[in-house]
Amino acid sequence: MRLMLIVNTRASSVTPRARVVVQRALSGDHDVVCKETNRPGHAARLAQGAAADHFDAVIVLGGDGTLNEAVNGLAGSATALGALPGGSTNVFARTVGTASDPVEATDQLLAALAKDSVERVGLGQANGRYFLLHAGIGFDAAVVATVERRSALKRYTGPAAFIAAALSCWASGYDRRHPAFSVLAGEASIEGAYFSICLNSDPYTFLGNRPLRVAPGTDLRRPLSLVTFGKLTLATLLPVLVAALGKGPRANEGGHFTTLRDLKSATVVGSRPVPYQLDGEYAGEAQRIELSWSSEELLIVVPDTCSTSADPSFPS
Repeated sequence: MRLMLIVNTRASSVTPRARVVVQRALSGDHDVVCKETNRPGHAARLAQGAAADHFDAVIVLGGDGTLNEAVNGLAGSATALGALPGGSTNVFARTVGTASDPVEATDQLLAALAKDSVERVGLGQANGRYFLLHAGIGFDAAVVATVERRSALKRYTGPAAFIAAALSCWASGYDRRHPAFSVLAGEASIEGAYFSICLNSDPYTFLGNRPLRVAPGTDLRRPLSLVTFGKLTLATLLPVLVAALGKGPRANEGGHFTTLRDLKSATVVGSRPVPYQLDGEYAGEAQRIELSWSSEELLIVVPDTCSTSADPSFPS
């Protein structure tokens, strides 16, 4: 097979040794071209070029942000996407059952390629840009923007950078008194929202080794789930967080917490410009965000999950 290996050397877990070992392993049975990203959007252009040149697969050694760029270059093509963990959280790689060690993950990937273990999955879009995992609107996007302003710390502190940013935004960086937007989805209308997560897969993220499942049952083969908070208070958020960590009963729907499922489209209308992020990458602010879902948009390599260290959360 012809493979393009895209490496984000700035990703928190990517080391020179890991890159060499991964490239050597892939090159044992395949024709591999290795490219390094060096600026925002570069991975998207590399992936788009690989698809145009009819590569069989693009393998990304990096985090979810690099994967998001590759997705936007590969969507609708016949070139598959394979993920190797290189970021601080690696939500997608863990969701599909990839081992946390990039060398072991490469063995899984090679086994999957040998078996032609690929599958087409659906993708979400927000204002025309694809997302593989989720789109965060409001509070979590403000957190992501804060982290990106301190990107050097993210590489060395990992999840701690997000926790610190969340506390900062909670204290003074995000307006928790005045609703930011409304959500329209078919016949459903949610007024006065502060924070929404539009999910294409589950879990939303990981806290250490524990998945955070805010909309259990969401998967890459079905339309979107949309979780919306009408209040940003501890009394509203804590029951949802505890349940999402599997530590308590599912939080009651209604009132200030709503989940809509199997959505093919929705619209966010802001009372002011609203920040949003896609797959953990800040996308800017918009007063209107069009969300949509399309089936079988992306071909992915589904890893061999025989490894005991792999997370089995990808639905079979």
